[in-house]
Amino acid sequence: MNFAMLLSMLSLGPLTDRFGHRSVLVAGSLLVALALLLIAGAARYTTVLASAALLGIGGGALNGATNSLVADLHTEPRRKSAALSLLGVFFGFGALFLPFTIGSLLSALGLAPILYLALILSAAPAVVFLALAFPPPKQGQGLPLAETARLARHPLVLLLGFLLFFQSGNEFIVGGYTSTYLTLQLGISVSGASYLLAAYWGSIMVARVIFSRLLLRVKGSIVVLLSALCAAAGVIALLLASNATIAAVGVVLIGLGFASIYPTILGLAGSLFEGHSGTVFGILFAIALVGGMTMPWAVGQLAGARGLRMAMTVAVGNCLMIFLLELLVDRLSQKGHNTP
Repeated sequence: MNFAMLLSMLSLGPLTDRFGHRSVLVAGSLLVALALLLIAGAARYTTVLASAALLGIGGGALNGATNSLVADLHTEPRRKSAALSLLGVFFGFGALFLPFTIGSLLSALGLAPILYLALILSAAPAVVFLALAFPPPKQGQGLPLAETARLARHPLVLLLGFLLFFQSGNEFIVGGYTSTYLTLQLGISVSGASYLLAAYWGSIMVARVIFSRLLLRVKGSIVVLLSALCAAAGVIALLLASNATIAAVGVVLIGLGFASIYPTILGLAGSLFEGHSGTVFGILFAIALVGGMTMPWAVGQLAGARGLRMAMTVAVGNCLMIFLLELLVDRLSQKGHNTP
């Protein structure tokens, strides 16, 4: 699924700039619905693999197109970041509430009916997208391949991409290993670890609501720098925690730190490359996804050799890399190195 999402991110950005957001959003919604239909009726593992690939392509289309659309609807950089932060709240709703909903309905309805309900919910936005008015395509005549390659080599695009590489890696590390760390290292029960993980997602959602207002008044680079330090402090508190209370403080600090980095960086990218936002967002998401795919693997390998506590210090190093890369991005953007 992640590999299919990576490919879709690279290709759908130029398609969004060429044909507009509507077609990409409609196609993404229908592909996700088709993937769920195949999963619900799958009798062989190959069918599950095919549906996972479709889910990656459709999910990548929705992720990229929704973010670039929200960025395009606002002209002022701070408003872009603020709106993208608010958009991120709804991603958090899915991450926080859908697993609990499925868990509560599974015994009563069974898996297949739940998947069919999810299919309907996934296909419904396609109808809404067809009825709404959208901004015209930015590159109606198409974007030359050489221009796309030049954007992929642009210093600011690369710096922003690798900043999100480390941020995405951190999000996958914390989301994937925190429950294991809490149960194995601190002896917290599985249910207790689940509540702490829910607190992590909840803190992200609350912080994004706050940042959707704060980013209208505070410079985005300052927010990213402080967020990286906050997240690093949270990871350190979690790794040094001796009880559930200190671990909860660490988890909440991590959520508060993570909340604004992604939307703020995307808002900056949308401002610096307004005429090619779809293509640039696709490049950024692709680089970020590589981080999300490789960083958890690296942490797993290190955990096997040195223990999970030592392995999760990688997240602290990632926060410091985000801090340093943001300083470089701020310096280059102030010098006017944003010309595509």
